[in-house]
Amino acid sequence: MPVMSERAVPRVMFYVQHLLGIGHLMRSMRICEALYEADAHVTLVTGGMPVKGVPPEGVHHVQLNPIAVRNGDFSAVVDSAGKDIDDTFKSERCSQLLSVYQDIQPDLVVLEAFPFGRRQLRFELLPLLESIAQSEPKPVVVSSIRDVLQRSTKPGRDDYVLDLIHRHFDKVMVHGDPAFTTLSDSFPRAHEFDEKIVYSGLVCAKPVDDIAESFDVVVSAGGGAVGTDLLLAAVEAAKLLPKSLSWCVITGPNSPMINELDSLADSLPNVRFESFRSDFPNLLKSAQMSVSQSGYNTVSDILKAKCRCLLIPYSASGETEQLDRARRLETLGIARVLHNDALSGAAMATSISESLREARPSGELVLNTEGAAQSARVLLDLIADKH
Repeated sequence: MPVMSERAVPRVMFYVQHLLGIGHLMRSMRICEALYEADAHVTLVTGGMPVKGVPPEGVHHVQLNPIAVRNGDFSAVVDSAGKDIDDTFKSERCSQLLSVYQDIQPDLVVLEAFPFGRRQLRFELLPLLESIAQSEPKPVVVSSIRDVLQRSTKPGRDDYVLDLIHRHFDKVMVHGDPAFTTLSDSFPRAHEFDEKIVYSGLVCAKPVDDIAESFDVVVSAGGGAVGTDLLLAAVEAAKLLPKSLSWCVITGPNSPMINELDSLADSLPNVRFESFRSDFPNLLKSAQMSVSQSGYNTVSDILKAKCRCLLIPYSASGETEQLDRARRLETLGIARVLHNDALSGAAMATSISESLREARPSGELVLNTEGAAQSARVLLDLIADKH
């Protein structure tokens, strides 16, 4: 890594807005933690509803006035009381964000998802980019995005993204491995800024100390905000499959289902219900089978564990990202896919039974799963190169 010629400790401002689940936030936290471990001063700026465990140790945290989406509708942005945000709210949030930027005077600004996503936040992100453009010295600006983007069908959307990339961003960091999928697969005009694209590898959870506990089937619903149908189907599947199979059903911290499922514990002694497991990556390594949606973080952990998997991609409200990722994994022979409109306990039980008769995925597809550490190295190199 080049030697810093200015500040002894590089300053990083990392902005992330989670609206429904917590996948964006978890990936960003892993990168921020890696930056801190690489001796950067990191400020994580979040704008979603507060989440337990934020920030990671050593990372400074600024919580903007929180917002979310109503009932999975990404066009309906609401405040913590469930009310539609108005111009006054937007102005206050924008002022908050600009004040944080001025206070930090960062060497590097990372905007998670934007401008490819989070268009709802233009009211604060465009003024931030204009403020950055007028700064002297100007920090490095990076867009941080997952491996697969939401496909856009709206006319002019791609032109808008390209204009912002060309005018404001030094790099677009894709947290994936091109051996699995490239940015052009979900954003066909990526070739127009090819020189700005860098792949970090998959950002996976850090390994935790081994815990002497394992299950045959691990069911997970991500953050839990939209996994109710999956969880209910898993309960029915557990009833249909042999009682010799041990299950761990993880609802996710945002799921309202944990109390309801806990009441079934006596009738399903081979099933453990949990709201969260810090050792989730370890559970996948020892499991015979993973059943989940196909969000970025869960799939990254599955790929690292080389676990058999059944994926039920979330595709409501026109969402395409999980569906595209699941189809790619199915094409590569790594996953079975059960679409939500065909989801039932019986269908899940059949898929699990068939998968368990197959061999675990081979190691033929070797992917970079050290994306957090690689992201930190690339970002700090960008700062050093600029100085």
